[in-house]
Amino acid sequence: MARQQNSAMEDRPTMTAYMQKNQPLTPVSPLLPVTLPHVCEPIPPLPMTPPDADEVLDAASNEAALRTGLHVIWTAKDAVEYMWDLLHSDPVAQEGFMNAVNVISKTIHRGGKLIVSGIGKSGKIAKKVEATMNSFAIRSVFLHPTEAVHGDLGIIAENDALLLFTFSGRTQELSALLQHIPPHHPLLVITSHTHPSTCPLFAGRLPSNCVLLPAPIPVSETSSFGVPAPTTSTTTALVLSDALAIAVARRLYPTPADVFHRYHPGGAIGATAQRIGPRRMGDIAIQVADVPIAQKHKHSVSSPTLTALDILLAAARSPSGWVRVSSDTIVTPRQIQKLGSPEQLDFPVHALDHDVVVEKGDWISIPAASTVEEARQWIEDMRLNERGRTFLREGTVLGIVDARGDVSGVVEIEDVIELESCHVMED
Repeated sequence: MARQQNSAMEDRPTMTAYMQKNQPLTPVSPLLPVTLPHVCEPIPPLPMTPPDADEVLDAASNEAALRTGLHVIWTAKDAVEYMWDLLHSDPVAQEGFMNAVNVISKTIHRGGKLIVSGIGKSGKIAKKVEATMNSFAIRSVFLHPTEAVHGDLGIIAENDALLLFTFSGRTQELSALLQHIPPHHPLLVITSHTHPSTCPLFAGRLPSNCVLLPAPIPVSETSSFGVPAPTTSTTTALVLSDALAIAVARRLYPTPADVFHRYHPGGAIGATAQRIGPRRMGDIAIQVADVPIAQKHKHSVSSPTLTALDILLAAARSPSGWVRVSSDTIVTPRQIQKLGSPEQLDFPVHALDHDVVVEKGDWISIPAASTVEEARQWIEDMRLNERGRTFLREGTVLGIVDARGDVSGVVEIEDVIELESCHVMED
């Protein structure tokens, strides 16, 4: 048909000439009347522009808009309360949340990172969660599921875990992505499903590596608003992931606020942190109860007692880098860094230099309420004489005494000097 039309178009000049040559002239049209018949009602002109906004935004429309806004917010509130009830009472939801905290914490301990992914509006939530996690030094990276299969899969390392966002639990792009990720990687999914057996993304993967984080909504968005736009579902996913980020931060760090302010020095948040006042020793202390105690490792068989290798292995799993040999002895991160020579790895702990393992009786007590500046000034003043230089030498452990009089935290003496020096430089 198109070929025929083209042919006709090409022949049109010839056909026109033929018609002009062989057909009689068209008769002259009769003259139109001078005056047209009267039209009773003139046709109104069609509007060429939208109606005036002032005519649309009347009182009734404003009230309707306000009611809509209140309805959306109330629906979101109900959904969050519904999810709170589920996490408060449902064993599956509780186990999933606790397992997720454990998996992410272990991933960070082992030097891995959290890979977050989602598509569409869920992908936007995933990007926000990535930013929140990184603010707490929970190393996270957003992976677009489509870009992943075009080369970005290389961002996934051996010790990484995955956190996927999908309300339906059957997003095609995520299913395609998982086909290229080995099943030994832990898989966490925030979804509307309330039991792992119903989530299609878990099919074919190791159940022990699958963690469900239920984020259902009590009423569908279509029923609530007449349109299936991701609104309530993305709100619940965001709230649950924020709860997860805070829980992991508290698991990893004794004082998450310090970590957060360290990585968020700019903007109003950074300015507010500076106005709060001077940092105190209790703020920078590592809680003794959170420092892991070194255990005899199965590969360290040359000695029946703890060795330097056992300390190094424990330090690799310690978020703060501190390691306890017993309830009353501790090894600081700086001293652990000195144990890297191969000839030292089989040394029993008791054979190491006295400065490596510090007994609790050698800790120097400082009140937790003291400011870092006060502690630094005291250290410098004491180091002016020989006695002060002896017991406040490099490698000294400062025991931070809380309001009850208990030594609840520890700080390396070098940290006090370095932190305050950095603070002075920034000012």
